[in-house]
Amino acid sequence: MDIYLVGGAVRDRLLGLDVKDKDYMVVGASAEQMLALGYRQVGKDFPVFLHPNTQAEYALARTERKVASGYAGFVCDASANVTLEQDLMRRDLTINAIAEDTHGQLHDPYHGLDDLKSKTLRHVSDAFVEDPLRVLRVARFAARFASLGFSVANSTLSLMRTIAESGELESLSAERIAVEIEKALTTKNPEVFFQVLRACGALNVIMPELDALFGVPQPEIYHPEIDTGLHSLLVLQQACLLTDDPALRFAALVHDLGKALTPKNKWPSHHGHDLLGIKPVTRLCERLRLPNNYKQLALMATEFHQLLHTIEQLRAETILKIFNKTDMWRKPERLEALIVICTADSRGRYGFENKAYPRGQYLRECYQLARQIDVRVILDQGYQGAEIKEKLEEMRLKIINDKKTAR
Repeated sequence: MDIYLVGGAVRDRLLGLDVKDKDYMVVGASAEQMLALGYRQVGKDFPVFLHPNTQAEYALARTERKVASGYAGFVCDASANVTLEQDLMRRDLTINAIAEDTHGQLHDPYHGLDDLKSKTLRHVSDAFVEDPLRVLRVARFAARFASLGFSVANSTLSLMRTIAESGELESLSAERIAVEIEKALTTKNPEVFFQVLRACGALNVIMPELDALFGVPQPEIYHPEIDTGLHSLLVLQQACLLTDDPALRFAALVHDLGKALTPKNKWPSHHGHDLLGIKPVTRLCERLRLPNNYKQLALMATEFHQLLHTIEQLRAETILKIFNKTDMWRKPERLEALIVICTADSRGRYGFENKAYPRGQYLRECYQLARQIDVRVILDQGYQGAEIKEKLEEMRLKIINDKKTAR
């Protein structure tokens, strides 16, 4: 029985990155032998065992044979005669197919070390096309390692395009897609994830609402980048400089989906795209079964980003409407969330990357003034029932109006 450290732990150590999880592969052993040694089996589809002391995962070396569509349509062979090379061949990328034995020696039958040096994300074998999930995984690795200079090999991108055109991506569950999107949004360069998906034709399958923005023009005077899809990725880039929250980053990415619904005869103007965007954002979030906070923040960003961009011209009633409709009184964290998204939107344009966004501070000041009104004062004046809310609204409107007048 031979044990090897495999996968991300080997790859990340060689890249000089922190190693978080260690996975081990066992060659020449049976499930019965592992159980006899005190390991606890946890895998159903293929034998994975937890070490009796460290609880680290040890998987028996295995091969996979495609028998049905989808990423789950495989039959696994985890018998004791499966070799190290056979197990590594089934992996997605060469940089993930390097193993280290107990003596510290590296085993690299598919030249992953060369691809680490050349910073190339390359498939191990043509069997890559059998698993549609690999399209999303490679795009995610491209996003994760973009800051190190990695890019996807043309041959691998071609196989990803083959998968996208085959219809296999449609077999992926919404939950599995959502997991990959959420992971990508935590990387340094999540925009690369969506760029790679679009380059291989997968974005139109996974997120057609976002893909539809590419090629839609905006007024050059406000958007020197012109293309709405490009603008969306620039906004995501800017959001990453302002927040680590993947839900906020997602909201920044999809806030302009309504622009894809603007009639072509109205281009490059997109009047009313904020309200037009509510349906596609809702549809996207529900189809992918994204967490509820993703949907709520995305809808808030979609509906109110245009109002915040013109807040100096808004009536006090409209400003108060933003606070009320977003439930900021009970969820004050949404104030900063909206400001972050709108700041990213403002800066996600060529030449505006470092521009200040004073509208955010103006909204913050209006909110702080309105929030400081003490409802106990209203109660002490004898107001009851619905009158309390009416009086509170009246006082909040007045204090916001006073601020506007004082400007």
